Amino acid sequence: MPGSKNRLADFLPYRMAVTSIAVSGHIAGEYGDRFGLKVPEWRIMAILGDAGAQTQRDLVRATLMDKVAVNRACKALDDRGYLRRSPNAADGRSHHLELTGEGRALYEQIWPQAYAAYERIFAVLTPREIEHLRELLDKLLQSARRVDAEAVARAG
Repeated sequence: MPGSKNRLADFLPYRMAVTSIAVSGHIAGEYGDRFGLKVPEWRIMAILGDAGAQTQRDLVRATLMDKVAVNRACKALDDRGYLRRSPNAADGRSHHLELTGEGRALYEQIWPQAYAAYERIFAVLTPREIEHLRELLDKLLQSARRVDAEAVARAG
């Protein structure tokens, strides 16, 4: 029955995940075949291109990908000469990661294509709807982080 707690189609986390996969998949199609990047690699490249040098821990926090996925993506980018590691003076166990000149050039080449794909998909929304969606997503992410922090505090 519609609206039932037992219907997957009414479960918003599922709908959000499916939508995210569809949108990310379309955008990945813009750069994946042409540049040989996988989605996790592009996510790392996009964050480093936007925010500058980060540690792997920062990247895990920013992407919400697991440590192994971030490590693999960073290694792949490093192996291809797109990423540079430098010692972290504040924590000798970690490194700062940043795009090399070649990595920055690739980021600058891909970003306009990724953004154009985003614009094609989101063209069905008004600017106000897009802003409202951003606000709702921020609110949900903050709530998820709060619930996670509470669970960690209870466990430990």
